[in-house]
Amino acid sequence: MLKKDTKIFLAGHRGLVGGGLFRRLMADGYENVIVRTRSELDLSSQAAVREFLQAERPEVVVCAAAKVGGIHANNTQPADFIGLNLGIQQNLIWESHQADVPRLLFLGSSCIYPRLAPQPVSEDAMLTGPPEPTNAPYAVAKIAGMVLCDSLRKQYGRDYGTVMPPT
Repeated sequence: MLKKDTKIFLAGHRGLVGGGLFRRLMADGYENVIVRTRSELDLSSQAAVREFLQAERPEVVVCAAAKVGGIHANNTQPADFIGLNLGIQQNLIWESHQADVPRLLFLGSSCIYPRLAPQPVSEDAMLTGPPEPTNAPYAVAKIAGMVLCDSLRKQYGRDYGTVMPPT
């Protein structure tokens, strides 16, 4: 459990899940939640993220930011979905490590599970088959973020984890 004055940077506070987290943190009385809009902090810029984290020194980073969209957007912009999301995640997760942020929570996606996973999907079905082709670039980016968190935990003992919000 976090103290109410814990300095938390919530990236993606205007999105569906991030917005819900932001409202919950506010309702629960957290006093030191830092948010930035896209125009205030470009998460695709490694230098901007590094400078922000070094200046703010959050105790927790919550990564809820991502380029998201439906089937049509995923089909017509696959490079954007993998490229932008890999960049955003790399910047938030790696630069948090570099800034010695003690805790990080990365929000994955249920799309990382195989297309033909048995229903209901169990956690051990992860990476047992290819993702749904219509959102594979997004899924691969989310898998990479999860593996980066796992690797930082394993190699450096970081308290960095991933949760998969249900869709």
